[in-house]
Amino acid sequence: MVMRILVADDDPVVREVVRRYLERDGLTVIETSDGPSTAAVLARNEIDLAVLDVMMPPPDGIDLTRAVRSGPHPDMPIILLTALGEEDDRVIGLQAGADDYVTKPFSPRELALRVASVLRRAHPAPAVDEVLRGDQVELRRGSRTVLAAGKPVELTAREFDLLAFLLANQQRVYSRSELLSEVWGWSFGDLSTVTVHIKRLRAKLGAAHRIETVWGRGYAWGRADSTEEANGAD
Repeated sequence: MVMRILVADDDPVVREVVRRYLERDGLTVIETSDGPSTAAVLARNEIDLAVLDVMMPPPDGIDLTRAVRSGPHPDMPIILLTALGEEDDRVIGLQAGADDYVTKPFSPRELALRVASVLRRAHPAPAVDEVLRGDQVELRRGSRTVLAAGKPVELTAREFDLLAFLLANQQRVYSRSELLSEVWGWSFGDLSTVTVHIKRLRAKLGAAHRIETVWGRGYAWGRADSTEEANGAD
């Protein structure tokens, strides 16, 4: 099946360059240039991944991300394009539910690799449905489903992978740098990406979560010697 990618940006040059690279990878690209046309495409649920510019005419990429996450198809993978140095936009975008972000100016090939990575995580090859459990949380790798206190929880691709990693390595402490490497596959990047995803996981799992913060060291699933907030844990 050919994957369909939405590229939403008000700059036609950006759209053209990104389209060329994604089509080289065998993907079908749908282009939009503003918020209303992008919202219309998203509402039809005819795409497998969306690349959204944060600064396009409203509703912007962050507003559209929020709309997707609160809509009927909340697990649609989303990558945001943000301006270089605009850390607040990146954090707000991740809090809104983005799976990944790329800063402008960017390498089109890097974006294409990020798209491929997120697609692999969101649409994995069929596998044995391995089950990971942590107290009141049950995660099934093959079907990519999660139950918290017996109730299904909708997670994005990155949230799922982060939870799976923590459940597979319970009571081991990982710094944000290590999680960025192990889960995202990045050798460098904004550490707030991990912080935001941890907060989102805690919120979605509710009282069933056992994600603990080990002061000054990082995060672990299920440790008693921890504090609740990660003030700069790395």
